[in-house]
Amino acid sequence: MSDVMEYKCPACGGAMEFDSKTQQLKCPYCDTQISVEEWERQNAKDQGTAQWTSTGNETWSQEETQDMKVYVCQSCGGEIIAEQTTGASSCPFCGNKIVVKGQFAGDLKPDRIIPFKLDKKAAKESYKNHLKGKSFLPSVFARENHIDEIKGVYIPFWLFDSDIHADVSYKAEKIRVWEQGDMEYTERKSYDVKRGGNMSFSHLPVDGSRKMDNTLMESIEPFDFAEAVPFQNAYLAGYFADRYDVEAKDSQERVTQRIRKSAESAMSQDMEHYTSVNMAHSDIHILNAEYMYVLYPVWLLSTTWNGEHYLFAMNGQTGKMVGDLPADKQAFWKYVLSRGAAIGAVLYGLMWLLMLL
Repeated sequence: MSDVMEYKCPACGGAMEFDSKTQQLKCPYCDTQISVEEWERQNAKDQGTAQWTSTGNETWSQEETQDMKVYVCQSCGGEIIAEQTTGASSCPFCGNKIVVKGQFAGDLKPDRIIPFKLDKKAAKESYKNHLKGKSFLPSVFARENHIDEIKGVYIPFWLFDSDIHADVSYKAEKIRVWEQGDMEYTERKSYDVKRGGNMSFSHLPVDGSRKMDNTLMESIEPFDFAEAVPFQNAYLAGYFADRYDVEAKDSQERVTQRIRKSAESAMSQDMEHYTSVNMAHSDIHILNAEYMYVLYPVWLLSTTWNGEHYLFAMNGQTGKMVGDLPADKQAFWKYVLSRGAAIGAVLYGLMWLLMLL
């Protein structure tokens, strides 16, 4: 079965059709027209033609890895790296058993690393503070809960830098409506708006680990890259490093689309004086595209309660703590019913007051 090529409208995303009269692709939804050659040129750029290059291509030397070993989780498949003297029995991501896979070898060497600034004691204290003030947290959880595991783990990230030149055009319209006597008049004015400019993007992060929950990682951001230093093995002493399983090349399309959307959003600013604005053409040139491999510090705390596994993460640089907590359903419904009863009493009183007036 052959693949069907869909020609999406650059303005509204609808399926365009070839117009035999104008010899162009035309959108039946917003009337945008574009030549076949121009559509093909834009589409080629949409597919990401930027050539990303690494700022560092170092690999681990045999001397650097001789005292390092790899643990693998038998449940989630996660792999973490540690020194021979750093023992581990459970996975920092899912809490299940991990075993020694063997001697660490291969992989790119990180370009930069943000060392841990906060220790295990700070992580415990942050966890306790995280439990405070939670209205529907079961009191038993807060009173009796203990932390099963606390591990300092360096999480892999790819950071992308680039310059861009953008040329974006829009179909805009101003509509003015007024009345004169018994008649209503409508005036429509159409405009071709062109915008262009240069922008730079620095340190756009993409998580290099499939095991680490993306929501957790995004919630403990940002990390201050100004404190990143050239990587040295000594920073791993006493900690673990998550082995990346997302290659830089697999992240480039994602970051390219993010750059395009950010650039197009910036180009569309300050158009409030138009009644409607539709993008007709977008030409984004990505220049000086580079990326680097970095490690960010994260404290992972895990606990089990009522048969459920709970994972908490703390930014090892700033101390920001996040993580889902169990909810006391009885306390929640008691709160909802009490509020409902109070609102019902107020409405009942208002009803009688209105009847007496």
